[in-house]
Amino acid sequence: MKLDEAFWNDRYINNETGWDLKSPSTPLKEYVDQLENKTIKILIPGCGNAYEAEYLLANGFTNVTLIDISEIVVNNIKNKFQNNPNIQVIHQDFFKLEGEFDLILEQTFFCALDPKLRNNYSEKINELLSDDGKLVGVLFNRDFENQSPPFGGSKTEYDTYFKDYFDYKTIEECYNSIPPRAGNELFINLKKKSK
Repeated sequence: MKLDEAFWNDRYINNETGWDLKSPSTPLKEYVDQLENKTIKILIPGCGNAYEAEYLLANGFTNVTLIDISEIVVNNIKNKFQNNPNIQVIHQDFFKLEGEFDLILEQTFFCALDPKLRNNYSEKINELLSDDGKLVGVLFNRDFENQSPPFGGSKTEYDTYFKDYFDYKTIEECYNSIPPRAGNELFINLKKKSK
């Protein structure tokens, strides 16, 4: 199975979007609530319907970038945020993105990638982060044994991808997951390693 643009477009067309919470993820919402600098450059890869971005904009953040491989979802969110100068929406493969960001928010993108790309993900996130930049978000803390997304994992496995690229501020079980995901999520707050 190829997890390409056609695959993701089909998921949206057929409304096969079980990952879609219809609102921002509680762990990310509560993290965003603690941020004081509203001008930091924020990236949300594999942004889907972009509820976290809506929350950021509603709370005064002024420099948000979204990227998704699905043209269908990108067109939807471009319509949703049209005429808002504080957000940029990009239709592109994440691994081809260029730029520099202070904060990258992870919400169901990592688990949607082919697991063979996980090391590439860490490398690319590291490349896109500014010197003091952070990767913050939620990862599944269970194995789904799926042949298609979502793909799970464990703290021990994730450590193999992250340890060379990030200093760990937090990588622990979420205390504020939504009820259906309680006990199955890790909250991560990883800082780019100094050169």
